[in-house]
Amino acid sequence: MNGPGALALPGALPGVRRVLAAAPGAVYLLVILCVLLAMFRPEFLSATNLTNVALQVAVLTIVALGMTLVILTEGIDLSLGAVLGLAGVTMGLLLVGGHPFPLAIAAALGVGVAFGIVNGTLIAWAAMPPFIVTLGTLGIAHSLAMVLTQGNSVTGLPAQVRWFNEGVILGFPVPLLATALLFLLTYALLYHTRFGRYVFAIGGNRRALALSGVPVSTYLIAVYAFAGAMTAAASFVMTARMNAAHPTIALGLEFDAIAAVVLGGTSFEKGRGGIVGTLAGAAAVGVLRNGLNLLGVSAEWQVAIIGLVIIAGVAFDSVRGRT
Repeated sequence: MNGPGALALPGALPGVRRVLAAAPGAVYLLVILCVLLAMFRPEFLSATNLTNVALQVAVLTIVALGMTLVILTEGIDLSLGAVLGLAGVTMGLLLVGGHPFPLAIAAALGVGVAFGIVNGTLIAWAAMPPFIVTLGTLGIAHSLAMVLTQGNSVTGLPAQVRWFNEGVILGFPVPLLATALLFLLTYALLYHTRFGRYVFAIGGNRRALALSGVPVSTYLIAVYAFAGAMTAAASFVMTARMNAAHPTIALGLEFDAIAAVVLGGTSFEKGRGGIVGTLAGAAAVGVLRNGLNLLGVSAEWQVAIIGLVIIAGVAFDSVRGRT
């Protein structure tokens, strides 16, 4: 019992403790949820259900990646759900109208980027509060989508749209592959470019960054434009999954995205956090939603429960941070 193996375990314990201490509350929540659902709802572990959860989490993760950058700058974007709906409607109407597929994709991306630029400009240049600005653009995006569709779903989409949900590349489902690629893109931007360094600095000490000569407003606008583009990309998967575009299909998704980011350890203050935790946060929210559905909890109560989980998760991380 005195060999090298016996000495390695105690030495490894501090490292394990550091990893556990650094893990955001979302990781603990995800583990607890999976264990409880496996115990009380065995169908949770079925291949069909896990595939369904993964596809649902794909859309949420893509939106949450953009939301992470916004929150890192001490901002918030309440318009993303409505913008996703408008982007999907724009793509759907163009396709049904016989326009080329690339044009429809470009137009949807343009909608996302345009709303992001408007949000960022009003926040950066007009010094308006992000909450007020994005609440206003939420209403604008929602109204435009309703006017364009008269409140109806856009159906009769061409078959190639379903590729965004049903397609497979090298054995990987397109939604999951797209999520992985967009995560890697966001990771590279955030941790390996000047843009990413400035994102953290805007949230950490915006005044010092401005005094150093950095055009803070330009980068802040770029952050919101990026979030809009990510949301438009998520609309492709959402529209393909439903095989229709609907103006209200993603209202409330911004709530889940904020929950994923916050549970993933990103703070609204001082530019603390990152997108790795957001992955765990999105998975936790997706599993929680799925579990509540399996338990027969109504959609109205699900929002309240997720709100309570957010508060508990933030409180848990806050208590750990003080110990």
